[in-house]
Amino acid sequence: MKPVKWFPLALLFLFGCAVVTSIKEIPDVLLGEPSFYPTIAAHTDAPILGGNRIEILSNGEQTFPAMLKAIRSAQKSITYAQYLYQDGDIAYELANAFAERCRAGVRVKMLIDSHGGSKMPEDIPELWRESGCQLEWFRRIKLFQFITPWELLRYNYRNHRRILVIDGKIGFTGGHGVSQAWTGNGRTEDHWRDTDARLEGPIVQRLQAAFVESWRETTGNVLGGDDYFPSLEPRGTVYAQIVKSSPFGGSFQSYMLFLLSINSARKSIHISNPYFLPDERMQEAMLSAVKRGVRVVALTPGKIDHKLVYWASRSGFEPLLLGGIEIYEYQPALMHSKTMIVDGIWATVGSTNLDNRSFALNEELNLIVYDAGIAGQLEKAFHEDLKHSKKLTYEAWKARPWSEKFLEFFTMPIKEQL
Repeated sequence: MKPVKWFPLALLFLFGCAVVTSIKEIPDVLLGEPSFYPTIAAHTDAPILGGNRIEILSNGEQTFPAMLKAIRSAQKSITYAQYLYQDGDIAYELANAFAERCRAGVRVKMLIDSHGGSKMPEDIPELWRESGCQLEWFRRIKLFQFITPWELLRYNYRNHRRILVIDGKIGFTGGHGVSQAWTGNGRTEDHWRDTDARLEGPIVQRLQAAFVESWRETTGNVLGGDDYFPSLEPRGTVYAQIVKSSPFGGSFQSYMLFLLSINSARKSIHISNPYFLPDERMQEAMLSAVKRGVRVVALTPGKIDHKLVYWASRSGFEPLLLGGIEIYEYQPALMHSKTMIVDGIWATVGSTNLDNRSFALNEELNLIVYDAGIAGQLEKAFHEDLKHSKKLTYEAWKARPWSEKFLEFFTMPIKEQL
């Protein structure tokens, strides 16, 4: 897809703004209390399911080999949703793996966001079509869109979810995109730090449900039957949720997930996120946690792909730093991991950024685990990342260059779009 021209973008910025539903009061329900689980299930519209096996995958060096192995093992169906699909060796390795399964008669449905996939090489969609794969583009601008310009507003609501489901039995989700930037170990420049997860057990049906929802909107076709929703036996002991949000349809479950979990903390909140722009209500929840003795640590990028977001994020650090929230900036490469661990027993991995775009505009998806073992793995990775990060003090933030402060000022009118 060719880049969107300035006029449609201007329409989007002027009229495509949205914010989450105002939350005035939050119940004082702490993590571990019996009422916490039905409360968060109710407000995220996501049941907590037991009997799952969850494997945490760190960076492209673990994520892509696991995905490729699963793709090549598919016998009946593959469903795949991705926000960002670009160029590079890994793009072609994945493309060829999908194409080989299509030629083998496996039903392969692929949904690529039309904005995030705009830099995909043209020969990859051609390969998929020739191999019998079904590729669809999420909310693509039509050729004669100027005839109905109000429909352009929908273009601002992107599909940011990452989903791969094999035979309805094995699932993957997290924060990765498809480009050379996501290959490697996340410790070297130009190779991003990210986290994904491999899923088995009843929770895979909820991941598949998120895919078929987006597929139905895009194509009008309903996916079902044993090829996509087989009966799933327990594969482990982990309790988990899949929380999906679709703000264009009026649902803000991702926002409620983060707000309720932050408000529930007793001991610690450890956040890794590349786009850290919590709104006023979310900031209040974090600062209230500090006041009740919770250690709140945020790991953000020292290097970033979108400077506007970096300036907008840093402009709001003052109340957080003064309120006792610790902020670190990851140094080796771009920190793209989107995780949060609460009290060492609750954790989430997914696509959601802590900004208005994720909470009020994009379709997002997160895996949540209620398991000290999985949370412990993520805690260990978090503390290892802190060793490669620089702590930002209030004094250092205050002394940042005037040029940076000047640029921060110009991000204020568009913060809701970031």
